[in-house]
Amino acid sequence: MDRLSLEHLNPSIYVGLRLSSWQAGTKENLYLHSLKLNYQQCLLGSASSGHNSHCQAKPSMGQLALYLLALRANCEFAGSHKGDRLVSQLKRFLEDEKRAIGHKGHPHTSYYQYGLAILALCVHQKRVHNNVVDKLLYAVKHEQHLHQGHLSVDTVAMAGLAFTCLERSHFNPSLRLQITTAIGTVQEKILKAQTPEGHFGNVYSTPLALQMLMASSTSYLELGTACLKAKAALLASLQNEVFQNTLVISQLLPVLNHKTYIDLISPDCLAPRVMLGPATETFSLTSEIISVTLKVLSIFPPYKQSIFVLAGSSLEDVLKMARELGGFTYETQASLSGPYLTSVMGNEVGEREFWQLLRDPDTPLLQGIADYRPKDGETIELRLVRW
Repeated sequence: MDRLSLEHLNPSIYVGLRLSSWQAGTKENLYLHSLKLNYQQCLLGSASSGHNSHCQAKPSMGQLALYLLALRANCEFAGSHKGDRLVSQLKRFLEDEKRAIGHKGHPHTSYYQYGLAILALCVHQKRVHNNVVDKLLYAVKHEQHLHQGHLSVDTVAMAGLAFTCLERSHFNPSLRLQITTAIGTVQEKILKAQTPEGHFGNVYSTPLALQMLMASSTSYLELGTACLKAKAALLASLQNEVFQNTLVISQLLPVLNHKTYIDLISPDCLAPRVMLGPATETFSLTSEIISVTLKVLSIFPPYKQSIFVLAGSSLEDVLKMARELGGFTYETQASLSGPYLTSVMGNEVGEREFWQLLRDPDTPLLQGIADYRPKDGETIELRLVRW
């Protein structure tokens, strides 16, 4: 919460904290103020010029949806003139994505952001057209959110939360039967994706999956064993300090406090919360140097180089060092879960392409470049793949 620059502001931090049993006092208020200032300036622009040069890029559909969740977490409804314009903007995003699905079979962004946008409008008591909801219903039924051959658990979970909100709010009554059926389908998919360790999909998709299961009307006895096993796995991961990503932590905090995003329909802003102590930054005193081999084989000529960095450095630090050494270039773009690669060695991602991160010999990384910390002697490949 100390990082108030536009590139670091993340509404999910505020949402996660407000759905926890902790509070950050004046720092929390300052963070919400910074969110409002930056998001409204970037999305609505200057009243006099209609454009604000302060913003390098307007927030995405998912970021706008998270911002609306943050407002609701503070018991605010988007009812003002500015709020109505933000709601209209999010509805336009959804309409554009609905048309993209109709033309190309998939949204410009992702079904995750599509479901998040429906959820954000729902908790603000804003209705969306049946044909917008119907696209998400179809995707869940026909598994249109498959990514590289495996189920995207967090995408399914977000869709389930959106459907649960619509059901609780009695929206889209003509689709009620389909929505109820889809909620059951989502539950089945999540439960089938549970690993022997207890995670739903993987450790990073488990918090959102648990939120969806906790918010469902299914009796706890039916889901109890699976949920308890998942919670135990999350607690074990916490002990091992697995969680570094802001978005995942913000999804985990509500779960640890028996809350879900569905609680934003009627948030309790008067519930007592314990004041957090001052934030402390932990610095490693080690000066150990490690070697990480970076390779890119999906380009010509292929690139392979050993990079020396301090132990504990992130993969992003490795990429920065490789760029400083020369012969290597890359570009990133901000996303809900942190920076992701858009270009490597001048090769930009095309439609339905992305730069996959792999640890030799062929293990996909579950974390992004800002969160993964390579070990000494590891080889990391950046591979351009199509999905």
